[in-house]
Amino acid sequence: MNLDEFLQSLHFDVDKVRPPDCKVDWEDAPLPYKLYQDLPAIPLSSEVPLSLIGGEAPVQPRLREMGHFLWYGYGLTQCSQPAYALDSTGKGRGPMHRSRRFVPSGGALYPNELYLYLKMEEVPDGIYHYDVAHHRLVLLREGNFDSYLLRALGNRCDWSSCFATVFVSAVFWKNFFKYNYFSYRLQGLDAGALIGQLLELAKRFGFVSGVCFQFLDRAVNHLLGLSEQEESVYAVIPLSLQPVDAWFAGGSDGDGQVRDRELCRELPEIRHRLFIRSRKVKPYPMLVKMNQAAMLETMPSFQRPAGGKRVSGEGPSLTLPEADRLSYDLAAACRKRYSPGMDFFLGKVCQHQLASLLKEATVSFAYRNDLDASQEKARPRISLAGCFYGVEGIPDGAYRYDSEAHALQLLQPGDHRFSLQQGMTLHNVNLFQVPLCLHVTGDRNHLKEALGYRGYRIQQMEAGMLMQRLLLAASALGMGGHPLLGFDVNLSDGLYGMKSRGETCLLQIPVGPVRPHPQLQGNLHA
Repeated sequence: MNLDEFLQSLHFDVDKVRPPDCKVDWEDAPLPYKLYQDLPAIPLSSEVPLSLIGGEAPVQPRLREMGHFLWYGYGLTQCSQPAYALDSTGKGRGPMHRSRRFVPSGGALYPNELYLYLKMEEVPDGIYHYDVAHHRLVLLREGNFDSYLLRALGNRCDWSSCFATVFVSAVFWKNFFKYNYFSYRLQGLDAGALIGQLLELAKRFGFVSGVCFQFLDRAVNHLLGLSEQEESVYAVIPLSLQPVDAWFAGGSDGDGQVRDRELCRELPEIRHRLFIRSRKVKPYPMLVKMNQAAMLETMPSFQRPAGGKRVSGEGPSLTLPEADRLSYDLAAACRKRYSPGMDFFLGKVCQHQLASLLKEATVSFAYRNDLDASQEKARPRISLAGCFYGVEGIPDGAYRYDSEAHALQLLQPGDHRFSLQQGMTLHNVNLFQVPLCLHVTGDRNHLKEALGYRGYRIQQMEAGMLMQRLLLAASALGMGGHPLLGFDVNLSDGLYGMKSRGETCLLQIPVGPVRPHPQLQGNLHA
């Protein structure tokens, strides 16, 4: 199939991109993290703070805080053994050992990796890989690369003002071995959850951040020593201690003369030894083809798409009660957050809880990026809708949330739990026990008109970023949330009448009170 058919099937007809005879070889599964061999390594402090309330910005960056930032962002935080586990058919497989992190990931496979460009007094300037398994930094390439990055990202950031830059990549095989081509959707969504977590952490640590989705891919991959056939950078996050307006010019057009291959020739190629555990890596030509089609080769390829659409008055509007921003300990919310399966129970949820959840998720989602043309607040490209049941003060029905008016628009009254349950691919969540079934929504054509094939993965990343804010807010309010992609998109779109507006549901997130199931669990920190 061609690329357009692939993306269409990936979203609306998953069976077309998932071979019916595909069997998962768990004995040859890759590790959930990369292990570089025979390279200099710098250990990071394991004495992480148990509270992250937020405070004053540090006078200068220190390696100790950077280690805490990375551990809360993507480190191994928990080892658990549930009392039972389900396979793809819903049958029990018995106890299963799992290593968890604070961000959700499809199948707990964590297909993303973190790299850093550090300029700190305690370590040599250079490119590092965050070794999750050992909580340490591995030096990949030493040197100052401000000028190189300035051109690779279109002169949109003053790198001399940044003490660190985080690169979020996707390793194709890490979840392709299980999900086949459906992994492409998960890689972007998981990357977004990780980005959302890092941006929230940056606020708590006093770091000033931004997100770059547009850059010369081959030049950035070359800097990190990545093979585009195996792995590619999806997003770049600069970190600074200075006000963002002084160093991040998200709307700059850059230097149109720079080309990726010319830039690559300025640095020698690096190739390092890796251990991935899999003895046989199956080919995934469609992932490579999609990645190559999404790449930017010159600066004129950089685009500034329009923001999202204003919610139109299609039905009765219900103004939600005013809700202040949640003030919560991010570390505590991270520790409590997990994805409940059959652990939901139909407890009471009041109107004010719903108002706080929706406001916190959408307000905290606002971030500086290189897609929005100006420094002014841009309307988000994604939004929230939801089917609510039994919420005090809210009639049952399917609603769309208007974040600007902090109001709900009723699109279809009634109890829709039966339809939503029927639309699930795997019945691993009992939606009859869930008062809030939220949907992250966005452009039906996945921003392709403005951003080409890169638009799809950017949309998935932004959906993941909003998802993570929603999960953290739910945790802070004492509830749980379970992100789901195994649902009938056409059915959900029909509930909200989205097709006529050129929109679609990107993600389904049941949210509500939970009773955790029995499991052996241990935290992996001092």
